[in-house]
Amino acid sequence: MPAITASMVAELRAKTDAPMMECKKALTEADGDIARAEEILRVKLGNKAGKAASRITAEGVVAAAVEGATGALVEINCETDFVSKNDSFLAFAKATAQLVAEKNPADVAALGALAYEQDGFGPTLEDVRKGLIGKIGENMSIRRFKRYAGGGQLASYLHGTRIGVVVEFEGDAVAAKDVAMHVAAMKPKALAASEVPADLVESERRIAAEKAAEDAAAATAAGKPVQSPEIVAKRVEGSVQKFLKEVSLLNQAFVKNDKQTVEQMLKAAGTTVKGFTLYVVGEGIEKKVDDFAAEVAAQVAAAKGQ
Repeated sequence: MPAITASMVAELRAKTDAPMMECKKALTEADGDIARAEEILRVKLGNKAGKAASRITAEGVVAAAVEGATGALVEINCETDFVSKNDSFLAFAKATAQLVAEKNPADVAALGALAYEQDGFGPTLEDVRKGLIGKIGENMSIRRFKRYAGGGQLASYLHGTRIGVVVEFEGDAVAAKDVAMHVAAMKPKALAASEVPADLVESERRIAAEKAAEDAAAATAAGKPVQSPEIVAKRVEGSVQKFLKEVSLLNQAFVKNDKQTVEQMLKAAGTTVKGFTLYVVGEGIEKKVDDFAAEVAAQVAAAKGQ
């Protein structure tokens, strides 16, 4: 079994807000697998263990470029929040979004090969990126991008520089802008329940089943009646359906009027949303946690060895 380090416990706590000892117990049970440990905490602590899951784990910005029916959303990462506010870095991010929208690159490598000059660097976007790394003194990378040019109308919304949304729609532009703001606030996983990724659905089903099993064990230990397998199955499926409503855009309660769903709001506005892209800076990236005590100890040991 791998050693459960303080940094692993800290990482899990940052993701879940669960108590330190609970995090350590979950990591021990999961043999050091942080993703599995997070599921274990969800089973034991319910949704309280997931409330910090959307915290930012890396630095950078999201930039958008929309012109008519063509648009793009990009995420550019850097090492520190300080650099994410640097004018040259912000100009680079804005230009990257414009190039994606205008030139339709196939991937990040093709994007980097496009012609672009900035701050005396060039002649390609990749040359500018490398030049800015040397100038600013910090690594930066183009993480991902999404381009739209399907002929539909586009609405975009940037919440500062850390959250960006592009919505493809037909109908009322105001309603579409409201949806973009809603997506930034509520962070749905898919447009409709049927489009939620299968791995997320299975994870939720597994968590619900394990929670039901724990409840059954507790009832048995207390000498109370245990629910039948049929009722347990219905409970599990009910939990999954509740999850799907919570994470699918059309089923979510509209942020500006929680008496109606997003789907109902759109219908009233005569508007159809075809799809959306949501980028949150650093989402899914594990941010390095420096163990300064260990680093100092290593430096002291190295100095003694000289």
